[in-house]
Amino acid sequence: MGKITVTEARSKREMSDFVRLPHRLYAGCAQYVPELDSDILDTFDPRKNAGLEYSDIQPFVAYNDKGECVGRIAGIINHHANEKWGTRAVRFGFIEFIDDKDVSKALLDAVEDWGRERGMTHIQGPMGIFDFDKEGMLVEDFDRLGSMITIYNPSYYPQHLEALGYRKEVDWVQVSIDVPKDVPEKYARVAKLTKEMFGLKVRKLSEKEIVQGGYGRKVFELLNLAYSPLFGYSELTDRQIDDFIRRYIPLIDTRMLPVIEDDKGRIVGVAITMGSLSHALRKSGGRLLPFGWFHLLKALKFKHEDKAEMLLVAVHPDYQGLGVNALFFDDLIPVYNALGYRCAETGPQLEDNVRELSQWKPLHPTVGKRRRCYTKEITK
Repeated sequence: MGKITVTEARSKREMSDFVRLPHRLYAGCAQYVPELDSDILDTFDPRKNAGLEYSDIQPFVAYNDKGECVGRIAGIINHHANEKWGTRAVRFGFIEFIDDKDVSKALLDAVEDWGRERGMTHIQGPMGIFDFDKEGMLVEDFDRLGSMITIYNPSYYPQHLEALGYRKEVDWVQVSIDVPKDVPEKYARVAKLTKEMFGLKVRKLSEKEIVQGGYGRKVFELLNLAYSPLFGYSELTDRQIDDFIRRYIPLIDTRMLPVIEDDKGRIVGVAITMGSLSHALRKSGGRLLPFGWFHLLKALKFKHEDKAEMLLVAVHPDYQGLGVNALFFDDLIPVYNALGYRCAETGPQLEDNVRELSQWKPLHPTVGKRRRCYTKEITK
């Protein structure tokens, strides 16, 4: 298709091309769920993204010889993660490209070169700055609707990566369930025993308690502790925790956010769930203005979708394997029924996290939407 030029996105026009390219690539794709343009721009703004205090990030855009934007990518170096895991990895994220191997190669070459210049020895992705960012390239189930927290991409994307010598590092999968009318007997029995044996109780926090009462920080400190051993994880800083609380807690119906406390009032488990915004985001076209806000507000406050998103589940290491997860199911299944949710889907879970995946068996889950983190050595 002629010469491909990849440039660091610095100007207003280049960043606009970076942000808006997916809207053109996925026009007419019924499975694609866009991000809000403003959220993408905020990722690159140190005033709004606390992760940039310990990470470097550089967006790139690719143009053909007609000056048309045909691809984008971002290079990311998370210095905290590299120090924690003893690696020298440059990550790539936000990757999008037309079905042309010259384009995908030029984009990945740009990040490889950028990382190599900064002393990195291998590249991995798609990943974000932080583990709660979108990560993993979809490698199956391209016909299923995406979500607000996951990457959707065409089937040719992994083909391009593998042709360029990228190999699998880890896979994530998602669990989907139909919400039963009643709590399965196994969950009810285990929940009862867990409460009696360990003095645990389910509590629902108010938004005021979360935002102003210090409980939001306790929740995210638990997430840091529980997720610490997982692939690529680097702990949230205090500023990041404050940003998450400010930006996302107001979106969540606190009835769908059970926390588990022990007999000393210590939070030992949390399940962060909310109604899906997939259709609302599709209607918004990735923009809050002029009318995107209406679709999101409607889905949040008035007429929600019939699917719940089980975003994050964390249990204190001292209580893992002791039935705490049954308390979540025992609480959430009646709540989902009362609110009219007919199905639920987890966020991506590591395929080798057997304990986490096995807990869903009584609900007859569907496991799919496999996503892959690719890696490649970049030393010469």
